[in-house]
Amino acid sequence: MSDNNVKLQSENTRADFGKGWLIIFYCMIMFWFLIGYSIDGQNIVIEAFSGAHWKALGYASQTALHARLLDMAFYAGLIGVVAYFIIGRICVKIGARALSAVFLGLAGASYIYYGASQTVFSYFIGLTLVTIFINGAAYIGGGNLVTQWFPKKKGLANGFTTMGHNLGSALYVPLISALIGGLGMAAGMRVMGIVGIVVAIIGYIVIRNTPQERGVYPDNVSKEVYEAEYADMSSENTSRWTVASLLKTPEMWVVAIIIGINQLVTTGVMSQMVSRNIELGFTPTKAVFMMTVCALVGLAGSYGFGFIDQKLGVKTAVRAFLIWYIVALGVNYVLNNQLGGYICVAMVGVAIGAAANFMTSLPASVFGRHNFDLVYSIYFPIMEIVLMLNYKINSLALTITGSLRGAYIVFIVLLAVNIILISVLNTRKYNLDYAKEDSITGKEA
Repeated sequence: MSDNNVKLQSENTRADFGKGWLIIFYCMIMFWFLIGYSIDGQNIVIEAFSGAHWKALGYASQTALHARLLDMAFYAGLIGVVAYFIIGRICVKIGARALSAVFLGLAGASYIYYGASQTVFSYFIGLTLVTIFINGAAYIGGGNLVTQWFPKKKGLANGFTTMGHNLGSALYVPLISALIGGLGMAAGMRVMGIVGIVVAIIGYIVIRNTPQERGVYPDNVSKEVYEAEYADMSSENTSRWTVASLLKTPEMWVVAIIIGINQLVTTGVMSQMVSRNIELGFTPTKAVFMMTVCALVGLAGSYGFGFIDQKLGVKTAVRAFLIWYIVALGVNYVLNNQLGGYICVAMVGVAIGAAANFMTSLPASVFGRHNFDLVYSIYFPIMEIVLMLNYKINSLALTITGSLRGAYIVFIVLLAVNIILISVLNTRKYNLDYAKEDSITGKEA
């Protein structure tokens, strides 16, 4: 990012995070719960609920109730759009530390209620609460923590934090499958709800909003480097945006749409990966195992794309990710057999490892850490509107064709649109730390 004559000390790919490792591990754990509670864990929860209740609730088949529950997830997401705007404003008031801890605890409590649901309505209420609270904790709270602690090393830091996504897919799905299989849906989900509450209490005790509260500086640089290479946190810099001005800013909408599409595809693929693999002829046990393999492969994707982000910039990283993802889903769609399933699992594993990196990295790159809590409070609800369309796409594919295959061609088209959008986006436009870099190196933004 800098020229050959000036070497910025804050600009490197060393994972020397110091006390920031605590933030990384905390966010990693929150992502683990996010995946388990509201996304990949639905592979098991939807099957368990629909299998146990489709007859009693008057549905023609388990598949019919399954499709109905996917619709419920879509509407839960729409409610979340309003909630995330409110949660973002709460974050501005109380800080990311308190928000993440309180909402992780509420997510755990809601998961217990969710597990005890007996009707479609109670299922819907439980899923809605879980989705809102865990997203608030992990993305709004965690995203703000990462941006404040690692403004220039956000790509590399996210490469580690988002390993929680992969570990959630790899470990949570078989864990909740075993718990529900052994204890029943209510008791099994109660166990994991209590674990979430315990982690929330610990997080509130040990986490801090900014590195300065721990006596260190962002990216673990020295005081001298911070003062020389970073923009100051003056009141003018930290109050430069309003809700109205952000809504009028084209980059806000482009960033939200890009990440929304990325997450739409990832959630759509991962929340129904077990079901899709069963369609391809795998046994349920093998399908769950393949999801675990997919997630473990994704650990390399998390770090690898985080490194690319840090080394070559977020625009290059996003474009590489999109091309890779299109090929992965294309293989699954065209072959439509077990060989395609195996190839897709490996490639999608790398892709999901990267997708979550950009949730924070792209808006943080464009807008910077100054006033980022307000930026995120606007960006995240817009992004979520796009994301939640995945449930409609999957539901329509099941209803119209009886298969999830048709959804994949829609996902491929959307990823292709994203290649165009990221290519025209200025990914450094409002970032004051990058502007400070440019004033040092003489590089024009």
